[in-house]
Amino acid sequence: MLLCVRTTIDLNDELFRALKKLAATSGLTLKQVIEQAVRQHLGKDKPKRAYRLKVRPVAGRLRPGVRLEDRAALWDLMDGRA
Repeated sequence: MLLCVRTTIDLNDELFRALKKLAATSGLTLKQVIEQAVRQHLGKDKPKRAYRLKVRPVAGRLRPGVRLEDRAALWDLMDGRA
């Protein structure tokens, strides 16, 4: 069971109006908006960045006798059977 603590905070009018507007446009309660902001500030709900694959091009050329159109022959060559 989660316990909730009631507390009073003093916010300036401009900040309070901005929070109320954000809550109304996002379909959340003021409590939910404030809780999300506090959690994010404390680092518990850090937004996850998408993974970026780093590709380094390497110069190369086909080995003699390699035919890219023959998949079975390529597999055999890669497995050391050719």
